[in-house]
Amino acid sequence: MNYPFETDIYSLHTPCYLVSEKALTHNMEILLDVRKRTGCRILLAQKAFSMYVTYPLMRPYIDGTTASGLYEARLGHEEFGGETHVFSPAYKKDDMKELVKICDDIIFNSFSQWKLHRDTVKKSGRHISCGIRCNPLYSEVETAIYDPCAEGSRLGVTPDSFESGELDGIEGLHFHTMCEQGADVLARTVPHIEEHFGAYLKDMKWLNLGGGHHITKEGYDIDLLCRTVDRLQQKYGVQVYLEPGEACALDAGWLITEVLDTGRHGIELAIVDTSAACHMPDVLEMPYRPNIIGSGKSGEKKFTYRLGGPTCLAGDVIGDYSFDEPLKAGDRLVLCDMAIYSMCKNNTFNGMPLPYIYTEKLDGSTELTRRFGYSDFKSRL
Repeated sequence: MNYPFETDIYSLHTPCYLVSEKALTHNMEILLDVRKRTGCRILLAQKAFSMYVTYPLMRPYIDGTTASGLYEARLGHEEFGGETHVFSPAYKKDDMKELVKICDDIIFNSFSQWKLHRDTVKKSGRHISCGIRCNPLYSEVETAIYDPCAEGSRLGVTPDSFESGELDGIEGLHFHTMCEQGADVLARTVPHIEEHFGAYLKDMKWLNLGGGHHITKEGYDIDLLCRTVDRLQQKYGVQVYLEPGEACALDAGWLITEVLDTGRHGIELAIVDTSAACHMPDVLEMPYRPNIIGSGKSGEKKFTYRLGGPTCLAGDVIGDYSFDEPLKAGDRLVLCDMAIYSMCKNNTFNGMPLPYIYTEKLDGSTELTRRFGYSDFKSRL
């Protein structure tokens, strides 16, 4: 079996995540090229990837991090450096007292939040660039749970709720309308941003186009992205920010699992030592079917199995896969693109151990980065 890494999968403790520094560097080089071509600033969205031991590798390529709350902001500030940005639908007063000590940009989800916290910002003794998240009433996100512009969305100020009289102290506008999408979607979204909020952009210092840009995916139209960014910066005189999370670590990590048992109940079954519910919850939440190296769709290859996890949840099913050879206990399987979100969202439901984390270094050697055990489960509650 050919794998996109050098590590011997049978040398690892499973379940585990394996992250490749070489693949991360490949993504970083693409992002650096975008920065150089446009002068835009790029931030790592830590909600997708917060494996901070890799931050020194990433630091020379991008400008900093963006966070969804106090803990992520602290992580970015302490471990990455550069610019530290934060957005939350609402902030606690105690959290804001801490955020103003470490954040360079704070984005507010409403004018009421801005009015509630602006004195804390002003009294911080630091220059903090504040912004408002806006909802341009347009997105092309097909999965409802990820659509920030859906009817009734709690995210962003709509045009009819924009309080133009409360912009004193506001230096930027923030838009996050995309999810795993191309530059063509951004190009179609920008006219809606300009239609509803263009009149305010001329008075802003920056425009943040959020995340969801699949910049490092093969086939992504980087030229169109650069043209779109250039036009906005030149037309409005703003500094454009991009906040990719997935693009930073796309295809840079894998989840390696071992087959524990096989059986049959109307369909061939295989129980593995990793759980969809615990170790890759987006498989059930989104839902989606992760690729497994060497496998095919149901019926495509000779032997088809429904892969399930070891929890008591009846629906803890990864999906149906086919293989050239029958599976047996002790076989190892490699699930693709697991550095993003899975590592940040995993949990210990049912007392499931968290997967170990290994790093394949630039020189091809493999390092055990983090080992989890019983105390990590016990200490949660």
